[in-house]
Amino acid sequence: MSRSLLSACLSVSLLVPAIAQAVDRPKQLVIISFDGAHDNALWLKSREMAAKNGAHFTYFLSCTFLMNEAAKKAYQAPHQKRGKSNVGFAQSDDEIRERLGNIWHAHLEGHDISSHACGHFDGRLWSEADWSAEYATFHATLKNAWKSVDLREPAGWQDLVDHGIKGFRAPYLSATAGADMIAAEKKAGFTYDASLVTKGPAMPVEEDGIIRFGLPLIPEGPNDKPIIGMDYNLFVRHSKGAEDTADSAEFEDRAYAAFKEAFDKQYAGARIPLQLGFHFVEMNGGAYWRALDRLVSDVCHRTDVACVSYSEAIPMIEARGKLQTSGL
Repeated sequence: MSRSLLSACLSVSLLVPAIAQAVDRPKQLVIISFDGAHDNALWLKSREMAAKNGAHFTYFLSCTFLMNEAAKKAYQAPHQKRGKSNVGFAQSDDEIRERLGNIWHAHLEGHDISSHACGHFDGRLWSEADWSAEYATFHATLKNAWKSVDLREPAGWQDLVDHGIKGFRAPYLSATAGADMIAAEKKAGFTYDASLVTKGPAMPVEEDGIIRFGLPLIPEGPNDKPIIGMDYNLFVRHSKGAEDTADSAEFEDRAYAAFKEAFDKQYAGARIPLQLGFHFVEMNGGAYWRALDRLVSDVCHRTDVACVSYSEAIPMIEARGKLQTSGL
């Protein structure tokens, strides 16, 4: 064999495994979610961000933001006084009407509409019956939401409420509620839960029929100290939970660097899905939303990246054979 032919054969033999590895590598999943989902301006902002970058998000809705004054007086969370909510209520019927339009259009655009319960109470000590009562209030509120503000609901709304809301995230990430919460989730028709916190990006696990996801700890700041990949936690670390607009650009850069480092590690490595959580509040002058916009604009257009909702991620993870059963 000639030297040139031998060289060509060696080149091909080295190239084939590399091609095979590239073909076999799964897409890097990025799962962005929002808790509360109330501010209508941020509904529009997030939907525009997603449309611009070919992304789908998950919105964990707190149902008190669909309650008008009459519903507010009737609402009573487990072990709480009637009319109490830790996150407030809708300010007017017009605000609810606009919010319903955003929720419906987000659904039509392919986003996940999911549950964050109603009044944002810590349910760590709740019983299965307590959780079931709060889930029932969420369901009834959405069932009657359009009628409550004298609007004709769109065809398909009832199907969304009855069959399309598959996910739940506990307020305060109260995953320690454990078996009672999971049992109530199953009865309520949920198929996934996103209330856990994991040591780093991790594959979801199936527990008693519920697929459980967790927001990861990611390195952040000059010392790479781990922090939950969520805007509120960054807000507390950066400014002790007090609004600081003067240092907004610095906080944005720190948040983006943390998000990008966490993404790059998985993108170049095992390609475990990266989950990041946000709220419909622009903390520290919008630093964390700007960091999110930078990340989404950077990575979601890549052909080997999929910025997807939790519902979309589940079959992609199952196809990889990476969904495990756990006795958490």
